[in-house]
Amino acid sequence: MKLTGLIKRLHWFLSGLMLMLSVPLSAQTEVMAWGNITGIRVDGQLMEFETSIRAIGKGWIGQDATGKERRRTRYDRDGSLQIVNSEIGGCDFTQTVKENGKGSAVVSLSINPVRDTIIEGLFYCIELPDRYYSGAKAIFSTSGSTATIIGVAEIKPQKDNVPMQVKANEIRVESSLRNFSINFDDETSLYLRKTNSSTEIYIRLTGSRLSRRQEFGATFTIKADGIIDDALVEIALDVTKPGARFDGFGGNFRLQNPGLDPGVIQYCLDSMRVAWGRVEMPWQLWHPAENTDPVKAADDGNLHQHVKQSMEMAQKLAKMGIPVIISDWAAPAWAILGDPRDAFRNRSRGIFGYPLNPDKLQKIYESIADYLVYLKQHYGVEPELFSFNESDLGINVRHTGREHAEFIKGIGAYFASRGIATKLLLGDNSDATTFDFIIPAMEDAGTHKYIGAVSFHSWRGCDDETLRKWAGAAKQMNIPLIIAEGSTDAAAWNYPEIFFEQPFALYEINLYMRLCSFCQPLSILQWQLTSDYSVLAGQGIFGTEGPLRPTRRFWNLKQLASTPEGAFSLPFICNREQVNCAAFGNIARGEYAVHMVNNGAARKAIIKGFPESVKTLNMLVTDDTKGMEKINVIPVSGGSAELVLPPAAFITLISNN
Repeated sequence: MKLTGLIKRLHWFLSGLMLMLSVPLSAQTEVMAWGNITGIRVDGQLMEFETSIRAIGKGWIGQDATGKERRRTRYDRDGSLQIVNSEIGGCDFTQTVKENGKGSAVVSLSINPVRDTIIEGLFYCIELPDRYYSGAKAIFSTSGSTATIIGVAEIKPQKDNVPMQVKANEIRVESSLRNFSINFDDETSLYLRKTNSSTEIYIRLTGSRLSRRQEFGATFTIKADGIIDDALVEIALDVTKPGARFDGFGGNFRLQNPGLDPGVIQYCLDSMRVAWGRVEMPWQLWHPAENTDPVKAADDGNLHQHVKQSMEMAQKLAKMGIPVIISDWAAPAWAILGDPRDAFRNRSRGIFGYPLNPDKLQKIYESIADYLVYLKQHYGVEPELFSFNESDLGINVRHTGREHAEFIKGIGAYFASRGIATKLLLGDNSDATTFDFIIPAMEDAGTHKYIGAVSFHSWRGCDDETLRKWAGAAKQMNIPLIIAEGSTDAAAWNYPEIFFEQPFALYEINLYMRLCSFCQPLSILQWQLTSDYSVLAGQGIFGTEGPLRPTRRFWNLKQLASTPEGAFSLPFICNREQVNCAAFGNIARGEYAVHMVNNGAARKAIIKGFPESVKTLNMLVTDDTKGMEKINVIPVSGGSAELVLPPAAFITLISNN
């Protein structure tokens, strides 16, 4: 027993030493594409806070803040610099964030008003979350030959809306868990405000009267540190209670770039196992004029090139044995109410898409069915599922929940009358947030026999409670759940350099772990496995040169796609919220995979519950420097495996048979 304990301690020490030698321990400032900083990594652990630029109304009443999908931005990286250009409060701004050693970054701002206006001012705001800064104190200092403390304040809620004001060269906020500081070359006006969930620090950037003839600037240094959480992770699997089937990772293949898409698609299909595919049905090009026969036009050699390419894309997937979803983004003008151009020109007023013409539903059913029959007869593809893309929002066909239910019944019955086996997707919602859209169809028993799966897109609103609702809907209907569009930021095409950043890749794979854990989907289909939102670089994609090559995001997806075929989701318990997990097992073949995202520092992990047949596990790692790299073979003894998780990394253990 003593020798075993010594060997175990030596294993821990050598594993930890290897990680210490291989992982750079410098800080990493996480800058979102819209300019907000979400923290600084120290030894792999994110010292969390969030910055924003805010335009505050007079009297501190009302404000506008930078944030995800709120305005157009541009993100660039230049070595150690991260640069964001955007606008707020009638001002254009440039923010440059420079790495400044461990736990530190220098923030520089340039602000140019584009119109005259009167507000309280533009401010740089830092939110310090209560979970780390509850009971913190603020220390204000001036600087000269030596720093002089000029005040110490307990951070408490103010009696009115106006925050506490002080002038200083430095502010330090200290708690038992974390420390945060901002340092300025010159004395600067600072404001502190306590909210229900955080402490807010405001740095004044402008006065209240803004003129387009003015220019403003500011430079300051931020630092963050705290206790490093490297506590042991314990994960307990239960292989005796398999859940929903996980076919594997999938992808969207909507063709939009004839020059770049083919190479990217082929690379992805050649390089990872793709379990499901989603392809466009260009309905507006298949049947543009109501009084024409689209099948006859196609047979006469007048099949639109984009329709042909989309059908060939479906065929390409079918040849590989990949089940296909067909989705429509745009209807022909004859099939809708209103002008098709309204789907775009009214979006600034919150009006999206257009409803189907209720007087032409039979013609609509026939037209879509003709497409599916033609696809089957000429390309050998019978899609598993059909949907209108994001009809809850109107991209670009718009339904109410009740209309969605009626459409499912109507076209489902028509498909059956034509001998079409394709079922309907329930939802295919734009976001997890619009769950109520599917309720009418769930409550209408007449829809059920025509529905093959329930679906939403993961762009927004994927909190735990909402994900549980979607999982509950699939369970109630006794059908699979499919995430038909997977990713995290629908506006990222505006600032594609963010795709190459490790934080973006880490957030994406974190979401997928949560989706797998909470929802147990049949598949998650990446948006996209084409050049749009590409997981590859090179050949001009997002301005990158050289041959096609994988990014961190690609390696994350390939690693998730390495889950054994025919696996079921496995329940588990993990004792650390810093580690997101998903577990799968093909019990019949004795194949298992445990995926883990370690969002913090390097730490030891013990995983229990493997069956006796599992003797060793391959350990794969994707992080800032590794791409699905096999770094170890982990022994399993008594159903238990012990390892060291690298910091800020995606780790997969796959059983050896």
